[in-house]
Amino acid sequence: MSDIAGTRPALRWVVHASVVLLVVLWVFPTLGLLISSFRTGDQIASSGWWRALFPSEQNLTLRAAAPETQVLQDGLYVIEGNIFDGERASDISRWGVNSRAIDAFAPGEKAELRRGGTITVQANGDYRMENTEEFSGKRGPRVFVTTTLPPEFTFENYAHVLFNANSSDSMGKAFFNTLTVTIPATIIPILVAAFAAYALAWMDFPGRALLIAAVVGLLVVPLQLALIPLLKLHLNIGIGKGYLGVWMAHTGFGMPLAIYLLRNYMAGLPRDLIENARVDGATEFQIFTKLILPLSFPALASFAIFQFLWTWNDLLVAKVFLIDASGQTTVMTNRIVELLGTRGGNWEILATAAFVSIAVPLAVFFAMQKYLVRGLLAGSVK
Repeated sequence: MSDIAGTRPALRWVVHASVVLLVVLWVFPTLGLLISSFRTGDQIASSGWWRALFPSEQNLTLRAAAPETQVLQDGLYVIEGNIFDGERASDISRWGVNSRAIDAFAPGEKAELRRGGTITVQANGDYRMENTEEFSGKRGPRVFVTTTLPPEFTFENYAHVLFNANSSDSMGKAFFNTLTVTIPATIIPILVAAFAAYALAWMDFPGRALLIAAVVGLLVVPLQLALIPLLKLHLNIGIGKGYLGVWMAHTGFGMPLAIYLLRNYMAGLPRDLIENARVDGATEFQIFTKLILPLSFPALASFAIFQFLWTWNDLLVAKVFLIDASGQTTVMTNRIVELLGTRGGNWEILATAAFVSIAVPLAVFFAMQKYLVRGLLAGSVK
């Protein structure tokens, strides 16, 4: 039967190819972000992350020594040194003194300086500036060099982002702020929804069907419709400018899915088990805590993954309900947006901050993903 009209083998290959494509589309950007977070800004700007293990040709803007270092030799004012001056030295292939012609000269050739005099740069970075008149100014001229640098990886990006509290790029405070928002906003709806789901699944009371229908209806209501009314309510009762307000907002927005998911799972548990417990004299609370909760762990873990990922990666709810002009309660998503606006050219900082932001959700997902499918599918069939 599996080979009738050749349909099933073809579909199987389509499914396998689709899964491989989805894995590639998910893994490659994440891997690229991880590798970029250990690279320097010059390397990121000069080559893609897939060339991180190979030498890369880079255009560097360096500066010669200041005029105060000049000496008089045979009637000429001379400034000598090495253009790299502590930077990683490498052979220079081309160089220039004008930003419009950064590769105008080969090593050993002489170039005219805009303020008078000449400069000669060798392949190893040694340079010599000469002028019949005294060099003037506070800084030396810029020199643009094209060089091939070996691959370099550094932990300085992570040290700068996580532990440099005095820097405007620091993510350490935002990291703990995000944990402060996410952990309670994941636990609270699970606790409340578990009680509600048990009641809707195993307790008979008037209006139960209407409540179930209302929960299903709330699943399709966009949260954007409730942002302004809910914010006004929070401000009126005094919880609109702190963690409590954002916890309650995440709890309210996540509750319909939690109740729906847990109720379907609990309704699929064996009826004989609950009825035997009632015959033995167990109360509803004892049945819930001793039987239902342990058996519902896959569904609880499944919703916990969804809620944790949603609250960790949330920007809209945090921007609306976590009002803080001083930045003391800024979450990581908002911090990354600020970095995009103020440090858009520092790609190594942005890559590191972005990977720090996704590292915790990745760890949570891989730690609990075995419960995800079980929790989602349970209760869907009898």
